Amino acid sequence: MSVDEELKLVPPTDRRERNWLPLAIAGFVVIAVGVIFTLALRRDSNKTTVESVNAPLDAYAASLPITGLAMSESTNFVGNKITYVDGHIANKGSRTVTGISVQTLFFDSAQEVTQNATQPLKLIRTRQPYVDVEPVGANPIKPGQERDFRLIFDGVSQDWNGAYPQLKILHVDFQ
Repeated sequence: MSVDEELKLVPPTDRRERNWLPLAIAGFVVIAVGVIFTLALRRDSNKTTVESVNAPLDAYAASLPITGLAMSESTNFVGNKITYVDGHIANKGSRTVTGISVQTLFFDSAQEVTQNATQPLKLIRTRQPYVDVEPVGANPIKPGQERDFRLIFDGVSQDWNGAYPQLKILHVDFQ
């Protein structure tokens, strides 16, 4: 017997069915990651932006005084610090408000802006069993009404001096 005859490969005679399970699992994972990514982008589109520190106030801002600021902190499941700024807003004007964009300026020890974030103001809907917030448009603020609000910051600059930030109403939407 020659060497060529010994090394001859013989194809299998029975045909096996293809196992589609790994391919189906991989397809499901790709679709799930795509959905999660799309939802994260959509959620972030409503989130924090940066406006000029000298951005002009909305003309209606004088009719929306903010009082009773309080701050708190917690950590999320990853261990990152979350900062909450709660307050009270009143509509002293003559129009029904459906949206408010608030610029929040955090300062360092030299009173320089260390963080500048603009985001939609969220109204506190419930406090029990936990604080739940909703956009102003879900429950518009009519003339003469007052509401509690919460702003949420996933991270604040380490240079922040810990004092209350400055809040500026940059844009107001009406009904």
